[in-house]
Amino acid sequence: MHIPPDWDVFGILIVSFLAFWVIFGWLFFDPFLKLLGEREGRIKDLNERAERLLAEAKSAIEDREKQLADVRREALARRESERRAAETEAAKTLEKARDEARTALENVRAGIDRDIEAAKGELERMARELAAELAGRVLGRPVRANEAANN
Repeated sequence: MHIPPDWDVFGILIVSFLAFWVIFGWLFFDPFLKLLGEREGRIKDLNERAERLLAEAKSAIEDREKQLADVRREALARRESERRAAETEAAKTLEKARDEARTALENVRAGIDRDIEAAKGELERMARELAAELAGRVLGRPVRANEAANN
């Protein structure tokens, strides 16, 4: 069975299809494609902005780490400087204490030497007196200490 084509109906269908295509394109397809293009543009802009913000954040983190390293380095240098100053001050204080101890020791030694000399003088005087007294007992007469020292 063969159905012959109806060219009139076929022409009307083609014309109505093209008319609907133009009308739907103008009413629905063009605004929808425009909306999709705008959305794609916004997504692209947001992706670029996100990448830029990530790069800025990475740069800020690197700067902060660099500043932190600088602060740590300065703190270490300051602590080392203060430690050296404290060691120097301690060495000066220790040397001063040693000098004072040395001076006090010399003063004590000088005092001891004076006491020894005074004790020697006292012993010599007592020895002369004792010698004079012993000589007086042996001789049976009083002897002065000067005579006993001369004999």
